[in-house]
Amino acid sequence: MGGRRQTFFTYMGKDMKRCEWANKGSLEREYHDKEWGVPVHDDRLLFEFLILEGAQAGLSWSTILKKREGYREAFDNFDAAKIAVYSEEKIAELLSNPAIVRNRLKVNAAIVNARLFLDVQKEFGSFDSYLWQFVDENPIQNSWRHLSEIPANTRESDVLSKDLKRRGFKFVGTIICYAFMQAAGLVNDHTVDCYRYLKIKKLGEEGASLYTRRLSENTPQSSSRGSLIR
Repeated sequence: MGGRRQTFFTYMGKDMKRCEWANKGSLEREYHDKEWGVPVHDDRLLFEFLILEGAQAGLSWSTILKKREGYREAFDNFDAAKIAVYSEEKIAELLSNPAIVRNRLKVNAAIVNARLFLDVQKEFGSFDSYLWQFVDENPIQNSWRHLSEIPANTRESDVLSKDLKRRGFKFVGTIICYAFMQAAGLVNDHTVDCYRYLKIKKLGEEGASLYTRRLSENTPQSSSRGSLIR
């Protein structure tokens, strides 16, 4: 999803730039303008992105966006606790549902990942607490000018992928993990001439400042966190 070329568009009467991939259609534009790169700390939405990014493997993000509402309906709005106990009958129902990607490996992976997601929540208090350690609680602020500069994976996505695989998660290769990090705002990969770049950067800086204040106050929430990048 990251590292696409830029193009001009008209927004509130002004010519501005947005990532070119977002101009394929209304779903892409809305996703780009409202979600992509915004720091996410809600566990349900993090789980949704994790499952959707895995479902994208071998497909286009446009395909997944078109099926996103179908996924929400089919997978109980990405309620990990419900998905974790899906029966064989439910799996058969999912595999016959044209509103999602009917791939048995991906469907089974969603169920396995739901169970492991719950385990991570128990261990760390939330999946959010676990995930954001991989970037030291601060979104990585890149300053790419060209498409060719944006990587498919990074050291951070390599480490995240390795740890998720160690825990048993499926469809979490480093490229998938980097796309997940881009979507959930752990990294800002809007190029500097995209109109969303500075807004996303500001959101990341505000979140980092809040975390720093929590650390200084030595709250229980902050004391449980620390970097997993060594």
